[in-house]
Amino acid sequence: MSRVLKKRRQFLIMSAASSTAILAGAVSQTALAKELDATETMRGGANNYRPGAPVVDRIGGGGFWMTGSVRRAGDGEPLVGRRIQMWAHTTEGHERDDRSHGAVLTDSNGMFRLEMPQIVPAFGQAHAHLAYDAEFDDGGFKTVFLRPLMASSKDKTLNVDFVLQSA
Repeated sequence: MSRVLKKRRQFLIMSAASSTAILAGAVSQTALAKELDATETMRGGANNYRPGAPVVDRIGGGGFWMTGSVRRAGDGEPLVGRRIQMWAHTTEGHERDDRSHGAVLTDSNGMFRLEMPQIVPAFGQAHAHLAYDAEFDDGGFKTVFLRPLMASSKDKTLNVDFVLQSA
């Protein structure tokens, strides 16, 4: 086989392998996105929930950051302008207190963040409550209540992600 034919054959094999890898990557990413399951409501997530808590810039004196994302089940598309309510037992109040509740809207990337006082343990666990409440939103998704635990009561942030299911 001539040198030119060998190089052409090698080029065709490498091109086919590259095309297959690129296609497999695209199919894999699409398959992963389609398999994104909706977030399930957690037991105890709705405890001390306040319907319609106001959208706020901050809760209390701050010092602790609640962050997260909101995406659509299935394709993982970021959801813009979704209302997420947060409340917790903090250094400034109990999770039953109105002053310990507030809501934020997700940004153009489906992200949210809210500064609040340091979360402290209640009933032996440092935890927060977060809700996507369909009753106070026009997005057509199902309500989800979460009660994530912090790794340590000394943590200064807690990140929580929502994947919402169409109603």
